[in-house]
Amino acid sequence: MKERVQHIGRIKGLLAAQGVYDFRPERKDWRNRLAEIRTGDGRPLPSRLKAEIDRQCQRLALVDTMLKEIDQQRDAAVESKSAPSETVVRIQRLTHLKGIGPQIATVLGTEIFYREFANRRSLGSYLGLTPSPFKSGGMDRDLGISKAGNPRGRTTMIELAWLWLRYQPGSKLARWFEQRTNGLKGRVRRIAIVAVARKLAIALWRYVETGLIPADAELKA
Repeated sequence: MKERVQHIGRIKGLLAAQGVYDFRPERKDWRNRLAEIRTGDGRPLPSRLKAEIDRQCQRLALVDTMLKEIDQQRDAAVESKSAPSETVVRIQRLTHLKGIGPQIATVLGTEIFYREFANRRSLGSYLGLTPSPFKSGGMDRDLGISKAGNPRGRTTMIELAWLWLRYQPGSKLARWFEQRTNGLKGRVRRIAIVAVARKLAIALWRYVETGLIPADAELKA
């Protein structure tokens, strides 16, 4: 995915220098569209520049093909029923919850829940979602989250927290978030969503370990 973003950024950057902003390299007809491009002052693209963009588009197409293969392998593993591994079983269990698709379930299963955690505090520390204590003289308070754990797991959990509010609005955790924010916007919601991510990670950990469904959460049909 990072390589895909790099190719698209490179292509759009080269074209923007020529006053072209409407070219979409991810489209299947990119080669025909590239042949028709004119610069901002109406001139055809220089031959070497067009060749460079052509190579970048070919590499982008190859990356897209590989990503599709990875997605197919991921979906096949999630849907497998022939003696799946313990990690696959946990991934499959996560996909039963509304708001969690194969991609996020796979990241959670392979980055977080493949490990054993002694308690909820160790899980929060592993994700870097616990506050950093600060003590100085008579001052004793918590600062922001430590961010010392698994960065991919932490990013995925925060993304999932936003999805949880959208697809599980009736859950206890979503109601807690609405009560805490009380209709406020901006920084208050961004701070509260970190707490939702930590609480949700603990709830999902209990779910994959014991089958205990998060409070008032809905399963897929």
